[in-house]
Amino acid sequence: MSADPACKEPGLLRPEIDRNRCEGKADCVAACPFEVFEVRLIDPVDRAALSLMGKLKSLAHRGKTAYTPNAAACQACGLCVTACPEKAIKLVRR
Repeated sequence: MSADPACKEPGLLRPEIDRNRCEGKADCVAACPFEVFEVRLIDPVDRAALSLMGKLKSLAHRGKTAYTPNAAACQACGLCVTACPEKAIKLVRR
């Protein structure tokens, strides 16, 4: 897909996911034209770092959360931020 003029050069920004908020609904996966995201079971280390409310939320959503295995491809178009119903994604400098 060609880059939107609002996009940045790949690698300048990366998506950061608040796992206490993420419900693994995969809206970010569907919205991202650069295939940055995947939704899968939360890693044990990430689960241990959740707040009590985050752990309950994770349990309610079958332990799924978003990850960014292809974060280097992010062009900061912001579609993931807009698509996330939990407001669990923000773009941060590398």
